[in-house]
Amino acid sequence: MKLGKYLLVLLIGLMVNTSVKAQFLMDMIDTTTNLGKGMFSMYKKFDALRLSGYIQPQFQYASSKGEQGYAGGNFPNEVDNRFMLRRGRLRVDYARYDKEGMPIVSFAFQFDGTERGVNIRDFYGRFFENKYNVLSISAGMFARPVGYEVNLSSGDRETPERGRMSQILMRTERDLGVMATFEPRKPSHPLYGFKLDVGAFNGQGLTGPADFDSHKDIGARAAVKPFVMGARKKMIFSAGISTWYGGMEQFTNNIYRMSTSSTGSPVFVVSSDSTNIGKIAPRHYYGADAQLKIKNKKGFTEFRAEYLRGTQTATANTTETPGIIPIDASGKYAPLYIRNFDGAYIYFLQHLGNTTDQVVLRYDWYDPNKKVKGKEVGAAGSNTTAADVRYDTFGFGYVHYFNEHFKFTLYYDLVRNEGTSLLGVQEDLKDNVLTARLQFRF
Repeated sequence: MKLGKYLLVLLIGLMVNTSVKAQFLMDMIDTTTNLGKGMFSMYKKFDALRLSGYIQPQFQYASSKGEQGYAGGNFPNEVDNRFMLRRGRLRVDYARYDKEGMPIVSFAFQFDGTERGVNIRDFYGRFFENKYNVLSISAGMFARPVGYEVNLSSGDRETPERGRMSQILMRTERDLGVMATFEPRKPSHPLYGFKLDVGAFNGQGLTGPADFDSHKDIGARAAVKPFVMGARKKMIFSAGISTWYGGMEQFTNNIYRMSTSSTGSPVFVVSSDSTNIGKIAPRHYYGADAQLKIKNKKGFTEFRAEYLRGTQTATANTTETPGIIPIDASGKYAPLYIRNFDGAYIYFLQHLGNTTDQVVLRYDWYDPNKKVKGKEVGAAGSNTTAADVRYDTFGFGYVHYFNEHFKFTLYYDLVRNEGTSLLGVQEDLKDNVLTARLQFRF
């Protein structure tokens, strides 16, 4: 009987809002009895445990059946509209603090469950040193320290999805590894407000079941956290620079790189040297981001921008980082393609005279191969494919916040691709998507 009551209190402690203090349970429990004292002591012990989550049911309408894109996944061949559960997240956090209120250790578990299955997202622990209160070490599965949009939670982001560049280069956002963080936690520290993350990762993240080579990728981001600026103290600014210095082992001797043909046209040229096998093909990214919020009488005007460029290794038909060793139709190791890319996004966010209604505008582009453009893509002898096509996306939408637990988003993605010489991609594809989403959060 006593065990059942203890479990009941533990369950209540997990479910209450994080802003609720122990006084709430004191009103329910007679702490003058031995049982009440034990239950209250148990609650205080587990008060460091937090349960949170959100679900995102949505309806989408595409401009053509079987549309392929990055607005929540491809549509089936005979489908141009659908109901779906985009995300269903459940997260458990635990943290312990010292007598001065500084964190000692924390961990997080997060799962994503939809009609397509259940997958892990975050599974990591974090240790904090408490002598200088500036350093922490994280280990496990967590978000890569690259850019702003990749690390902005899908529950907080105003657009339904991240931009095409973020989704392709940092698919699933998470990776398995270890990371050191320099972040002073006392306001009196001269570098308070500065943060530096440096980590080593497997590289393919959640796109594959396990690491397939011994090479590790290095990711890093240095950032200035939001601070108030301006004569009237109405502007809040933050910024960061990022790099991802990694690669993948070449299991094949056939490596394609961009060059110039005898006629001066850009083409992929293959190197079939046997010494290619075992070398590391590059995945080198370099970027910068900035965010500016301007306080209004009610709400904010906000701008966000990020630019990323570098070198990406993938295959002939995609620039996504492989999750497994690429294999061709005959079962042999598939050739690798090395491309120079760049991409960016720009957000404009505006509250409409209150904090419950917000307009969202976003422009993003991703050019997977800067060495070719337009009709050069798919030209005879170029060895280029649909993976080399540049896309520009114009998004606009409206968000209504009913309260802190419930919001509605209506958003339209207007997608434009360059005209090429590829069959089926000679003109702009019909791949626009309208998304109507509800988000329930606790």
